[in-house]
Amino acid sequence: MHISVLLNESIYYLNLKEDSVIVDCTLGLGGHSSEILKRIKKGFLYAFDQDEEIIKKADERLKIIGNNYKIINKNFVNIDVIDEKVDGILFDLGVSSPQLDEDYRGFSFHKDAVLDMRMDKRQELDARKVVNEYSYEKLLKIFKEYGEEKYASSIAKAIVRERDNREINTTLELSEIIKNNVPESYRRKSHPSRKVFQAIRIEVNDELNVFEKALNKALNMLKLNGRICVITFHSLEDKICKKVFNEVSKLPKELKSLPVIPKDYLPKYKVIANVVPSDEEIKNNRRSRSSRLRVIERVR
Repeated sequence: MHISVLLNESIYYLNLKEDSVIVDCTLGLGGHSSEILKRIKKGFLYAFDQDEEIIKKADERLKIIGNNYKIINKNFVNIDVIDEKVDGILFDLGVSSPQLDEDYRGFSFHKDAVLDMRMDKRQELDARKVVNEYSYEKLLKIFKEYGEEKYASSIAKAIVRERDNREINTTLELSEIIKNNVPESYRRKSHPSRKVFQAIRIEVNDELNVFEKALNKALNMLKLNGRICVITFHSLEDKICKKVFNEVSKLPKELKSLPVIPKDYLPKYKVIANVVPSDEEIKNNRRSRSSRLRVIERVR
């Protein structure tokens, strides 16, 4: 069962009013969106998702609550198709549970499936192409940068060596190669495939570049006192969020020493919160353990 992470906290910090216009950039199964919709009876909700199968399930859930919403079947980098200023924007960057749980999607290293990992089934690049067609250098780069994988080099070499004999087609084939090319002690700490699978998923969906572009667009869409809530699940996403929030909420260094700051130079945004899940939430939902919520508000 999918449990929305940091649900109460994100709803609280969105500061919803009855007539709020809100964007949920990551609809998923509609956990956050359904709670938002309950609170904005005279407002409107825009929700983005690339996955047509998940959209159908979320739509069934939302239409029970109201009809004041629109689901946009696009990547959230297209957030600026919304031609109005909004009161709140939510990004929940975790992979949706059905994408992990349904074998045929090829996201999970626990279940055998064709390597896929596309959030948008319409796109051409998938995990099988990454694994079988990327050079050693390119595999090494994504495993290091996107997976922060300690044994990136030996895993990338093993993949290249293996595919010289046969194409690597399934999740368990790839997982076995990874497992056989890291030390036994490393295998005991956590599943050895976790970081490599994360890296490939990020590459397939261009997740980090897309997020940074979308976040910058989102800032420009906020009304005065509007807020953005971002739930991240690994350090790379969180670094991007922190960097972008700092850039727009802090004074330039050269102005800090001035006795009076001209109003036009004061930051337009203020960081409101930086929240991690409670021990109770982590106990009830292990997927929340690496999550973090950052919140920013437009103040000028």
